[in-house]
Amino acid sequence: MNRFEGGGNREAKVRYLDADFQILSPGSYVVCAMTGKPILIDELKYWSVARQEPYADALASFEAEKRAGALPSQQPR
Repeated sequence: MNRFEGGGNREAKVRYLDADFQILSPGSYVVCAMTGKPILIDELKYWSVARQEPYADALASFEAEKRAGALPSQQPR
């Protein structure tokens, strides 16, 4: 689905799968779980299947992994 195939200017409902996602309710964007920024569906590249959350970028995804306890807060030196 691209931004011209309906959905207007509203938030989409999405099921996040391994290497893909499924649009449950049409919309033009989702909201980043870490930053609160809107992410156009066409530009969505980062999400968590386990937490069913979208992320605006790799840094937001990394921070979400740390928040969830999947990664240590600091790297050992």
